[in-house]
Amino acid sequence: MAPKILIVTGDAAESLEVLYPYQRLCEEGYEVHIAAPARKRLRFVVHDFEPGFDTYTEKPGYTYPADLAFSEVDPGQYAALVVPGGRAPEYLRGDGELRKIVKSFFDTDKPVAQICHGPLLTAAIDGLRGRRVTAYPALEPDMQAAGATFQDAETVVDGTLVSARSWQDHASWMREFLTVLRAKAPAQ
Repeated sequence: MAPKILIVTGDAAESLEVLYPYQRLCEEGYEVHIAAPARKRLRFVVHDFEPGFDTYTEKPGYTYPADLAFSEVDPGQYAALVVPGGRAPEYLRGDGELRKIVKSFFDTDKPVAQICHGPLLTAAIDGLRGRRVTAYPALEPDMQAAGATFQDAETVVDGTLVSARSWQDHASWMREFLTVLRAKAPAQ
């Protein structure tokens, strides 16, 4: 049986940051589940840069079903965790059930991939203290407040934690994450 990978997300997650790792990990032979606050059809968004805007813009993106509610997740069943960005991590970090799930991956030193605003969630469980990370560059103060050393790089690997800035860094992010993942939980 293929090792299982858990993606935790919700409405307003960045479409590419959910679906690219989902498809890439399935392609590698892993069984991938998406968990959200409830089993429902999630509404993702697309972030891009437009001339004249000081920051990114947001447009409606794809919709996709959540396989599980956070309350149904048994972290022990999963070999690794993926935390996409978008706006979802900002509100999801307040979900106590999700914080327990994320903490269990850090407590057991399982591979964790985080991207863009995803580190807001891992910071909420104090998972970044003393670690090297990257994130969406505007989060540098948040990463420092969480006790992490921020690096503005495509991808940063610190042990089993693999982080990236945004969807533009997907190739590097997934290449590095798969290196960590294959060492800990190779696909069948």
